[in-house]
Amino acid sequence: MSAQSLINLQDIRKDYPMGEVTVHALSGLDLNVARGEFIVLLGPSGSGKTTTLNLIGGLDRPTSGRLVVDGNEVTGLNETRLAEYRRRSVGFIFQFFNLIPTLTAAENVEFALALTQHGKTLRRQSLDFLAQVGLQDRADHFPSQLSGGEQQRVAIARALANHPPLLLCDEPTGNLDSDTGRQVLQSLRNMNTNEGATVVLVTHNTSIAPMAGRVVHLRNGAVDKIDVNPAPAPVAELAW
Repeated sequence: MSAQSLINLQDIRKDYPMGEVTVHALSGLDLNVARGEFIVLLGPSGSGKTTTLNLIGGLDRPTSGRLVVDGNEVTGLNETRLAEYRRRSVGFIFQFFNLIPTLTAAENVEFALALTQHGKTLRRQSLDFLAQVGLQDRADHFPSQLSGGEQQRVAIARALANHPPLLLCDEPTGNLDSDTGRQVLQSLRNMNTNEGATVVLVTHNTSIAPMAGRVVHLRNGAVDKIDVNPAPAPVAELAW
C-alpha cells in the first residue's frame, strides 16, 4: 500500500445468506483511496455502494479479502478495537441525519466529543465545529427546530468532532432539495479542502459526480470504471 494511501481494499467479497439463496453484494472489489482525496462511489441500487461504505467504516465485516484503513487492518480487529477504530478514525454522515432529538445542536456535537475526551472545553469546541458549518447561531436549537439542511450540517459537525481522517457519507443529500443539498456539499468540500479530511461519498445522483476528484462506478459488487476529474467542479456549478 502506498505511503499516501488511506484506504486499501483487496479482493473484497461480501455475501449475505438469504434462506436458500446467497446474495453476493461485493464480488472481488479492489480500491485504493489516497489521503486527502474526495471521491464519489456511484452506481445503481444494489451495486454495492453502501456495503462498501459499511465495510470501510467497520460497521460490517467482509466475507473475504483484506481491508486496511489508516494503517489498521480492519478485517483483523476484534470488537473492542473495531469500536475504537470507529470512534477515532471515522466520521459517519447518513441520509437520515441520526441526531439525538432530545439534545440541542451543540449537545449533539458535545456527545460525540465526550466519547474520546473530557473537560470543560467541550462546549467551546462544539460551538467551533458548528461555526465551521455556519450554524453557530443555531447551537441551542433542537433537531425538530432545524431544517433538513441544518440538521445535516449538524451531522457533519458531529462527524468532524474528533478530527477523523476519514468521512464516510451515505447519500447525504438524498432527502434535501437542490439548494440545501448544495449547502451540505459545500460544507463537505470545505472540510476536505480546509481540514484535509478524506471524503468518500456514496450516491446514485450523477449530478454530484463532477465535484469529486475521482468517480468510482460500481456495478454488480465490483469496480466497473473510474473517472478522474483533474479539475473538480465548484459546487455552485453542479447541474442539479
